[in-house]
Amino acid sequence: MTFDPSTLQYGADASGLVCAFVFAPGHPGRGLTADDVVAWMGKSHNDDEEFLWLHFHLAHRASRPWMETHLDLPEAFFEALHEGSHSTRIEQQDGALLAVMNDVMFNFEQRPSEIATLWVYTHKRMMVTARVKPLRSIDRLRASVKHGEAFRAPAELLVHLLSNQADLMVQIVRDVSVEVDGIEDQFLSHRPRKFSQDLGGLRRVLVRLQRTLAPEPGSLFRLLARPPAWLKPQDVQDLRESTEEFSLVLGDLAGLVERIRLLQEEIAARLDERSSRTLFTLTMVTVLALPINIIAGFFGMNVGGIPLANNPHGFWALVALVATFTAIAGGWAFRRRDD
Repeated sequence: MTFDPSTLQYGADASGLVCAFVFAPGHPGRGLTADDVVAWMGKSHNDDEEFLWLHFHLAHRASRPWMETHLDLPEAFFEALHEGSHSTRIEQQDGALLAVMNDVMFNFEQRPSEIATLWVYTHKRMMVTARVKPLRSIDRLRASVKHGEAFRAPAELLVHLLSNQADLMVQIVRDVSVEVDGIEDQFLSHRPRKFSQDLGGLRRVLVRLQRTLAPEPGSLFRLLARPPAWLKPQDVQDLRESTEEFSLVLGDLAGLVERIRLLQEEIAARLDERSSRTLFTLTMVTVLALPINIIAGFFGMNVGGIPLANNPHGFWALVALVATFTAIAGGWAFRRRDD
């Protein structure tokens, strides 16, 4: 039995289409098939304000040829797909919005976290999204549409998608804050645990998210300075509010990274202090044993003239001598510690 890769659907239909919806302003979206989409694209829509949302799975090898054949998309969109660009940005391309967004598939119990990319094309009549791996934000948007939420324009779909992404980031920051609180409580209560490994893993994940998602607010602000003509004032305002929300989330993320860094430094300082105490204890043992070792070495020599050899009180005299030298050495060592 031979294996035919073309039979793989990856949760999509034969065209690579995961889902498709047509919207009328103020009405819930209605699901479409790939053939329905082709028929809709062939009609004239001068007198209505309907628009499409098409979501594709790029792991399906038929998705890109189908988009190139049936959708009037700019070449820059296909170039971004071909290059696999993962740099977060939103920019204008021929009067449309072309976005490359990084989203998360996040689970702190299974590190490292996975960050995947979503490519978005938004115009007056259509929004096209494409991804290789399932993403939480786009799945939330799909669930909202299926539950009957209405959208007035493709730009509102994009705003909803950005809001979903910001909500996920807020949830991530909250979850990490709770975990950091637990680690800090255990550290302050001196309960043994590998704090450095836990905090190091959390910090690496957050820094990666911050580095990957940070350019997004800047690109949005540049876009809002000169928005496309088809964007309505309400759409521009919604995008601005979404951008401000995302900037606040990134600020919280940066603050959490700094908190983890300070906690790591405190843990490192305590470990250094513990190592210093251990080293001091070993030094004390060596110093206190030094007099008796020296005296024992001298009296253990197999030579003549050893003092106190025939003295009946010689043992106690040596004990007093060793105790005296030990007390002197101990006092010197403790003074050095206090200094």
